[in-house]
Amino acid sequence: MQELTFKIIARIKSDFREKFGIPRQSGLVQNLRSTIRFEPEFRNADALRGLEGFSHLWIMWIFSENIRSTWSPTVRPPRLGGNKRLGVFATRSSFRPNPVALSCVKIERIHLDGPEGPEIVVSGADLMDGTPIVDIKPYLPYTDAHPEAIGGFADAVKQNKVHVKNPEVLTKLSADKRTALIEVLEQDPRPAYQNDPERVYGFNFAEFEVKFKVAGDELEIVSIK
Repeated sequence: MQELTFKIIARIKSDFREKFGIPRQSGLVQNLRSTIRFEPEFRNADALRGLEGFSHLWIMWIFSENIRSTWSPTVRPPRLGGNKRLGVFATRSSFRPNPVALSCVKIERIHLDGPEGPEIVVSGADLMDGTPIVDIKPYLPYTDAHPEAIGGFADAVKQNKVHVKNPEVLTKLSADKRTALIEVLEQDPRPAYQNDPERVYGFNFAEFEVKFKVAGDELEIVSIK
């Protein structure tokens, strides 16, 4: 079997140090900022020449925490409760024959100078801190956007946002990070098959540990340290 080798061109700098809590798809939390930082070999401003004319990017990256030696033709999508099996190629599961992912993000700023420049600040990314990136490409609205597209089973299980009932406890965070975290929590990070209203969940965001629980359509922040 032929194998190909990819070079890691960059890594993402984000506020998520673990998988739990990360938005399930790119673009769901638009106020969430991340930074694409290139590896030394690719820190060349010429490689970004012309990118300032685009608003969005495609990021090709590696599910570095889910690399396996074997693969399964079916997976259990969390949005279906984790019980129903579907074909791996009919889902966006991270457990794939090749652990390659694709995300669309918005370009916020491009810094060409600096000790680790160039770098690209983006919003809407769904990547864990340190995730390896193997390519970036500009998003082309005239060919990449398909408003008439059908979303299969994903359209049938769209989940309404939950209400964060006590966002005032997040005053320890800066205003921009507080806004982003509230949007993350509104997406209800829990697995769809878990609905115990007394269970406390937690994840790391920036330098904080956030704990919460959900009852019905209301999410209560238990603590932030």
